[in-house]
Amino acid sequence: MLTPWLELSGARERLERWSQLCDLDLLELGTTGTAGQIRDTAAAQPLLTAAGLLSYQAVKEPFVMVAGHSVGEFAAAVIAGVIHEDHAMAAVSARGRAMAACAAAKPGTMAAVIGGTADQVLTAIEDAGAWAANFNGPGQIVAGGDRPAIDRLIQEPPPQSRVVRLDVAGAFHTPLMAGAEHPLRAALSDIPVADARVPMVTNHSGLAMTNGHHIIEAMIKQVSQPVRWDLVLETFAANGIGAQLELAPSGVLTGLARRALKGVALERAHPQDAAA
Repeated sequence: MLTPWLELSGARERLERWSQLCDLDLLELGTTGTAGQIRDTAAAQPLLTAAGLLSYQAVKEPFVMVAGHSVGEFAAAVIAGVIHEDHAMAAVSARGRAMAACAAAKPGTMAAVIGGTADQVLTAIEDAGAWAANFNGPGQIVAGGDRPAIDRLIQEPPPQSRVVRLDVAGAFHTPLMAGAEHPLRAALSDIPVADARVPMVTNHSGLAMTNGHHIIEAMIKQVSQPVRWDLVLETFAANGIGAQLELAPSGVLTGLARRALKGVALERAHPQDAAA
């Protein structure tokens, strides 16, 4: 996950500093960590944020609007100038530990519902006893809940859809994660917060925001409430965004945008693009 970015100037030094803040060896986990180690929410969230922040170094053009999917909001908030990268890494580590604790206390899982109409999908998710956790765009809603609920959804999918179980460590962005909000709020409460230099479109509402404290509050709420990536994409379209660049680890969001944003140029950050 981190190997492609290690040749960037200062990358190893930043990872060493972040490792101390997170009490994790991010360099080892991000280069030689096993699938099981990386799947651990407490490690995965700092690793994902570190990858996003390191890859931003390869971006030559400034963004006019930013967004991050789920934990990606922490890198987005740094890029927007709302919080410092070190504070983001410390806070995301607290988020990961808190969400891992919730997953251990209230085990759950997730599944992607692909196809079907939105109304039918949402009804099927509710009937199964689960929650809609991610609205990822046209034709894809991710459900989260306890394992029996997700099993029911898989066994009784909505019409004209298929349900794919996801290999995740918990039912993220559902009420089963409510216990993680307080630790995250505490971790973010004492850090400097600035208004955004460029608008940040939040998962919680899909609205473009510049008030730093409002952005932080939205980031806290999305821990146990749905990721409205569909609304994020709609805001991009409404603002005439003609190109989207996805930071590391990349690929998934570019795919979602390809289906929703017709005619928009889509790119992914590459280490070789970094300025010398």
